[in-house]
Amino acid sequence: MKLDRRAFLASALVPLLSPGASLGAATPRRGGVLVVAADTEPRNLNPALVASNGVFFVASKVVEPLAEMAYTDAGLEPRLALSWEGSRDGRSVTFRLRPGVRFHDGTPFTSADVAYCALELWKKHQNLGRAFFKDLEAVDTPDPHTAVLRFSEPTPAQLVANALPPLTAVVPRRLFEGTDPLANPHNQKLVGTGPFRFVEHKPGQYYRLERNPDYWGAPLPWLDGIVYRVLPDRGAIAAALESGEIHLAAFSAVPLADMKRLASVPGIAVIAEGYEGITYQITVEINHRRKELADVRVRRAIAHAIDRDFVVRTIFLGWAKPATGPVPRFDKAFYTDDVPSYPFDPARAEALLDAAGYPRKADGVRFAVELMPAPWFEQTRQMGEYLRQALRTIGIEARLVLKDPAGHQKAVYTDHAFDLAIGSPVYRNDPAISTTILYESGLPAGVPFSNQYGYANPEMDRVIRAAARALDPEERAALYRRFQRLAMEDLPIVPVCEFTFLTVARTSVRNVASNPRWAVSNWADCWLEA
Repeated sequence: MKLDRRAFLASALVPLLSPGASLGAATPRRGGVLVVAADTEPRNLNPALVASNGVFFVASKVVEPLAEMAYTDAGLEPRLALSWEGSRDGRSVTFRLRPGVRFHDGTPFTSADVAYCALELWKKHQNLGRAFFKDLEAVDTPDPHTAVLRFSEPTPAQLVANALPPLTAVVPRRLFEGTDPLANPHNQKLVGTGPFRFVEHKPGQYYRLERNPDYWGAPLPWLDGIVYRVLPDRGAIAAALESGEIHLAAFSAVPLADMKRLASVPGIAVIAEGYEGITYQITVEINHRRKELADVRVRRAIAHAIDRDFVVRTIFLGWAKPATGPVPRFDKAFYTDDVPSYPFDPARAEALLDAAGYPRKADGVRFAVELMPAPWFEQTRQMGEYLRQALRTIGIEARLVLKDPAGHQKAVYTDHAFDLAIGSPVYRNDPAISTTILYESGLPAGVPFSNQYGYANPEMDRVIRAAARALDPEERAALYRRFQRLAMEDLPIVPVCEFTFLTVARTSVRNVASNPRWAVSNWADCWLEA
């Protein structure tokens, strides 16, 4: 599918980019260790179990998917699969796998590894795969280099192709079969087929990867290794870049306020490309188990209390767009703006709260909530403080509750111990991959970045199921337009704005942003000038 993000980035960000910021071209040089900033340390690094950019950032260099996004008309390039073809009835997809590939422990990669991962990891445990692969009933392996995924219900070829980069990471069956996959030590000590091998993780200090000399894509990789320095302080990341202690910071790890200044520093480039396949939103997640928040009038009041233009101008310094619904406007295949809207209108918000039966008390407070901003980004934390103030103006007292990443994920997605939370879901090129899971009911507790809010609407579930099985692209698009309208009528969560990221790198780093998911791809072609 064509995503019109590059034009947006060009118009919004190019005035701040350093000259020659794409950092491509020239003749690659072998050698050198790339030093990168990391501001979080995921508890589980296995992308076959946890499909998230915080995991992919490190793990994608070690563990590979069947295919990766590309700046080509096809939009995909082969990784562990050389080709894939769906059946006419949508009930099977045949993958021809790359021969001669070995895992880092020396064992061969075969169709048996794909079958194990698909049935035992992606389908049963992966946060996004549990929904996407729920209709997967078998994987045939007629030979070591052929895997046929069989579905009990029609599954569109368009959808399967869009899912390959984020949902099909393959780890060795030999190391996981017969174990509790969630407690397997190789969720941290990764073994994959990628251009880099996992060496060590020193908590609070660094992750270290080294070049895989037996990589199937030889002569790649060019680098001798990659070190991720754990630097949770964003100001320290900017200073480390300027001093040359690190080479690169991705995912806007440098404060946005510093971008314009850094773009003018000799030897440093600010790069907008490489995130086209990763669009984020800022959302307000709402626990429907709370009586007040189960009332749609209260949720609509919260939406009217938010000044989205202010959020874009002040928190993102203009590097974002107001959201109109769960599908970003960049996605021309599925996006519609024909949905209910909630413009900034505190008076309307107050009237809705009054009508819902929550008048202001003598102290001016209608009711109190706990508000938990996700700790992943500077902007989610800032959005928490802004929303606290916005809610106060309409008589809702919000107490900020701040947790580390593991604690936040457990509180929201396992324990449901929150009232409101600031989320940052990722849109991964197709609503069925990463977005409908935020609205579909019946998901078990503990699935991160999913509907753990207690929201359930049979019509929403029906539309989601129908769209996931519609083989005709036009029918799928129509169903997803219906999905967006339902989402904005019910407001189980409140979309606020959509954004992508910036990379800041030393100009000695070459082949930055070489694909639309560059920050979470394998970096095999990245290299360092002498």
